[in-house]
Formats: sequence, structure tokens, C-alpha cells
Amino acid sequence: MPITRRRLLGFFAGAATAVGVPSVWISNMKTYEGPVSDHFDGMRFFDPDGVPPKSLAEVLRWQFGTDRKRASWPDWVPNAHSDTPPPRVSGDKVRLSFVGHVSWLIQTRDLNILVDPVWSTRASPVSWAGPHRHNDPGVAFDALPKIDVVLVSHGHYDHLDIATLSKLSEKFSPRVITPLGNDITMRDADAAIKAEAFDWEDRVDLGNGIAVTLVPTRHWSARGLFDRNKALWASFVLETPAGKLYIVCDSGYGEGTHFRRVAEQHGPLRLAILPIGAYEPRWFMKDQHMNPADAVKAFADCGAEQALAHHHGTFQLTDEAIDAPVNALADALKEAKIPPERFCALKPGQVYEV
Repeated sequence: MPITRRRLLGFFAGAATAVGVPSVWISNMKTYEGPVSDHFDGMRFFDPDGVPPKSLAEVLRWQFGTDRKRASWPDWVPNAHSDTPPPRVSGDKVRLSFVGHVSWLIQTRDLNILVDPVWSTRASPVSWAGPHRHNDPGVAFDALPKIDVVLVSHGHYDHLDIATLSKLSEKFSPRVITPLGNDITMRDADAAIKAEAFDWEDRVDLGNGIAVTLVPTRHWSARGLFDRNKALWASFVLETPAGKLYIVCDSGYGEGTHFRRVAEQHGPLRLAILPIGAYEPRWFMKDQHMNPADAVKAFADCGAEQALAHHHGTFQLTDEAIDAPVNALADALKEAKIPPERFCALKPGQVYEV
């Protein structure tokens, strides 16, 4: 396939989202400075149990290789569901509304929490190229209740969406909890975003008896040409009155070390939210994104009672078909002899209650 100017522009914008190969900008943003630790060498963060991100040469091989097989997605898939959340959810119940991709609204104990909120049309550093939405958010932005807390897992564009965070800041002024370094990205773009940055294993009191702990995950981060792994990435363990929720927004499986460690250190878990999409081709994606078979293994490793799937069906970041993750999840659950109702793949606008 010839490398046209249009394909190159789309590649840079899209790869910034899918694999952190940056946009055409040369980023001069400020980056994190702090003490050396077991996962920060003084310049960049790293995962002691992971692997480095792919090289630019490998990205180009994936994007422009003659053997690439990229499935075609339908341009638009109308939602069968749409949620209008209540203003608050009181008591010990937890209400989870799936917005789409990895965006969730979690309501409990009169606290409203958003996870990796993306309401933008594109998950991209630019508005004219890069992965675009294939369905509406399952909750319209104007239908959101007052948001108290936002959790942002890392800096890739399909997770850290400045435009959405700015709108939330203007309307609700929520606390934004994020791993180290991502607060700099947010405040550099919009000083009004109330970002608070934390390290792995930091526990943050959110009020009303709810707390969140940032835990290691097998991934990485980048937004510009020279900031690869200069901000940290994390998963979340959210303590609720109905039990602990393990929220994994992006992760490879590796040897399952991270998932077993969370079970040991933070279990028992009532619910795990696990990514199942953006996994093809496997030679390129396996170290940073789980496929459904990996997600089923992660579910078993972490020991959660129940699992929900996300990170599929909204933005085409990689090569598999739009319905491939859900179909492969059903096959993996059958192979593992796990009842399908224990690991559900909601559609945007559907609600799950604990």
C-alpha cells in the first residue's frame, strides 16, 4: 500500500493515541522531576515487571508493512442504550454507567466519580485526524450529574482528554486524581484543572468513606516527541461500601504478575473492570494491551467475583474488527469454563449495579 501524505498525517495522529508515537508537534511541555525510585530513574518511569515500549521502527513496520490486515469498521454504530444518571446514589449500592471506551460514571455514597472521561469526537492531539468515535457517549455530557472526582489513568489521548477535562473543570470543578507527571500535562493546558498527582501504592481519601489506591500496571505513557515515560501510568483500586473495584484502563498481561499482586495486596475484590480491545497484531500489541483470552486470565489471577469489559468498540486504535473483542471474550470464557454472566461486556449507555 503506498505511503501517501494523508496516510502519514493519519498515522502520526492515530499512533499518538494507540502506541504513544507522538503527533507532528515537537513537545516542549514541562515534565515530572522527583527522587529516584524502584520505577523512576530520575528521568523516566519504568515498570520493573514490564518491557520497554516499541521502537519507532517497529511502529512503522506495523503501520506500513505489506502484510498488515486492518479490519474495516462501520463509520457509525447507533447506540441501543442511553443512560440518564440520577443526581446521587446514596447508601451502600454502587451504580456503574458505561460511557464508552474506558469512560465510566461510578456513583455511590453520594459521590460521583468519572474514570478516564473522553467525550471528544477524536482521541487525538488534533481535531482533524486520528481515531474518531464510532458511537455516541452512553451518557450525554449535559446529562451528567455534578462530578466530584475524576480518575485519569495515564497520558495517552484515549484516556487523558484535555478538552473533556476542561469542560468538567468549568462546569463542576472536580478533583482530578492521576499518576505522577500527568498533573503537569493537565495544568500546562488548563490551569483551572484541579489535578492531584500520586505515586504507585498511594491511597487517596475521596470522602464519604470512599478511597482509591493507584497500583502498578503493565503499560507506559507519552504525548509528545520527547516525553516517552516521563509521566507515570496506573490502575485503580476503588474502595466502596459494596467492596473493592479494580479498574484497569490499559494493560498488557505479561506473566500476570500485576494482577496476582493486586489480589495479594488489595483483595478480596468485588469487581474488576478489564480491557479486552486494541490487541492486533499480537506481535506488536501483546506487551501493552490484553486480548480477551489475556483478560480472562487476568480475571482469574486477580480473584474478583465479577468482571466488566471495556476498551473496545468506540475508537479503532488497532487492527481487529469492531465486534472481534466481544466475540473472542465469549470464546475465552467458554474455554476457561467461566459462566458468561461473570464477565460482561456492556454497551455504551448500559448500567451495572453492585
